[in-house]
Amino acid sequence: MTMKHLDALRDRFPDWARDVKLNLQSVLQPGSLTPAQRWGVAVASAAATRNAELREATLADARAEVDAAVIDDALAAVSLMGMNNVYYRFRHLSGKPVYSEKPARLRMQRIAKPATTKVDFELFCLAVSAINACEVCIQSHEKVVTEGGLTEDQVHDAARIAAVFAAAAVSLEAAPAPAAS
Repeated sequence: MTMKHLDALRDRFPDWARDVKLNLQSVLQPGSLTPAQRWGVAVASAAATRNAELREATLADARAEVDAAVIDDALAAVSLMGMNNVYYRFRHLSGKPVYSEKPARLRMQRIAKPATTKVDFELFCLAVSAINACEVCIQSHEKVVTEGGLTEDQVHDAARIAAVFAAAAVSLEAAPAPAAS
């Protein structure tokens, strides 16, 4: 597995972000997730952080590891969760049951017909929902993936990837800009 783009980004992390730098490397190592799941979660997480450098480095490395359908589904998950996480968080946080009784009437066809598998697409959505802190969406996607055959260890590993990518984006934003050459 090559991560030359992410490794170059990691090299820029200041010493105070050493834990995040090490975690960014370790969460992408082979483990309970398939390469498609691991890289799909990474791409979705990187895009969800809205950090362009992290997104582009992750996309570049993912393209060397997985097929285009995984990347396409990961980006579609980010797009849909950008809408759903806001909407369902509103319904939950408003504290008014009347909003939960109203139909969402938001188009979400991609969830039903992903380019990869339903379980993998839902796992990508779960990671984005964790970054976006949508409790209702986290619970919904976690239920779908575990009922679809994923283990709690796999869900946990996806959440770890999301957490590290969120921390990596914060670290990059807080770090001094690289010196001009």
